[in-house]
Amino acid sequence: MRRTKIIATLGPATDDPKVLDRIIEAGVDVVRINFSHGTHEEHMERAEKVRNRARAHGRQVGVLCDLQGPKIRIEHFKQGKVLLEEGDTFILDTSMDPHAGTKERVGMAYKELPEDVKRGDTLLLDDGRVVLWVDSVEGTEVICRVVVGGELSDRKGLNRQGGGLSAPALTHKDREDIKAAAEMQADYLAVSFPRTAEDIEEARRLVHEAGSHAAIVAKIERADALDNIEPLIESSDVIMIARGDLGVEIGDAALPPVQKHLIRTARKMNRVVITATQMMESMIHSHIPTRAEVFDVANAVLDGTDAVMLSAETATGKYPDKVIAAMDRICREAEKQHVAMRSDHRIDTRFKHVDEAIAMASMYTANHLDVKAIAALTESGSTTLWMSRISSGIPIYALTRHVETRRKVTLYRGVYPVSFEMITKNHNELNKEAVDELLRRGAVRDGDLVIITKGDLTGVMGGTNAMKIVRVGELHEDDIQAEDLVD
Repeated sequence: MRRTKIIATLGPATDDPKVLDRIIEAGVDVVRINFSHGTHEEHMERAEKVRNRARAHGRQVGVLCDLQGPKIRIEHFKQGKVLLEEGDTFILDTSMDPHAGTKERVGMAYKELPEDVKRGDTLLLDDGRVVLWVDSVEGTEVICRVVVGGELSDRKGLNRQGGGLSAPALTHKDREDIKAAAEMQADYLAVSFPRTAEDIEEARRLVHEAGSHAAIVAKIERADALDNIEPLIESSDVIMIARGDLGVEIGDAALPPVQKHLIRTARKMNRVVITATQMMESMIHSHIPTRAEVFDVANAVLDGTDAVMLSAETATGKYPDKVIAAMDRICREAEKQHVAMRSDHRIDTRFKHVDEAIAMASMYTANHLDVKAIAALTESGSTTLWMSRISSGIPIYALTRHVETRRKVTLYRGVYPVSFEMITKNHNELNKEAVDELLRRGAVRDGDLVIITKGDLTGVMGGTNAMKIVRVGELHEDDIQAEDLVD
């Protein structure tokens, strides 16, 4: 079973019900709804469709809503585009008509730009394809010299090399989109361009006010965010390494070590991590990936990422199901490597919670004993999250009655959601029912060792306080006479 999770962005290419069925069959775990495009009605319809089709396939698929954030863009050109040449003077003017752009100047949607930049700054347009050097700032005009020229069209994004643009993480549009995400019962909400932990805390407050319990994803795409990275990770549930804007701001050569550091730090801090942007970009038009893309996905898996994400590849690409199948293949092969199956993570760490200690003890035992599966009877899923921080080839099954928990664990590396009703309070009966569920799924067979984790008080969030090792086939109805007080 593949342990690394695959996130696919929904879009026009996945609206066909047959295509939606094929991407579910290909193994998508979480779908991403991009609020940068489309209407709330379109997003809600897509979320409902994917959940309905997933149920029809006997699958659980999570939903991640991605806020647009303060994308800093130029305005429009009279002719739709211009060609800038090296050495040209080009002015970014926050006061000009937004539809009157020329080869000499263009309007800016971000009105604070003159206050945020100074002479000597480097500005990058269209993901770094056009590079400007700031010569001076005069009133509403940022007067630049073109360093790297090229074609520039309407509404392209702008970054300052090294970061430093002060736009707030949450816009008015984002605040309205949070309400829509709550209405569609999103499992995850991604915050674009956060700089500090306060940005994430504000998003969490707005999510709760909207009546949602969606987990918060901090998208790491600003150079400024790297200066506050540990508090930012601590305040979030998940981080996404959004390599597009981040690469523009810090430089492409700096991305690989930063990606490795972020994955390592997130796992150390018990946070989930997504690696994103251009992972299989060539498959927007090609039915096979490039060798470089194969290496990119495999290296993210070997580094310990929980999930790899597809954007335009599935939203608008020609082969949505084939790109998921290709990513699935690459992940599985990478996961066979020893480095992806063993870990001494947190071996010398003191634990803060009883359920965290049980989770770590279970993984240590599983990695040092011939255990075939772990059955975690869970309410919130937190025990399985902690388990998933340890690299292992052993599948972790989150047995829970809560659909919200089953959807949430779709993002945890090596964790698989299972619908499970804990009807009895007899611990031996629960053990047998859990093992029988794994038997029905073909996950184990007679003679296999299974670790079961649960709480003395079933139905209590965060109450996991027991670990038991059982051998499949040795739990019989005759044994279930009384409570297992030594559980």
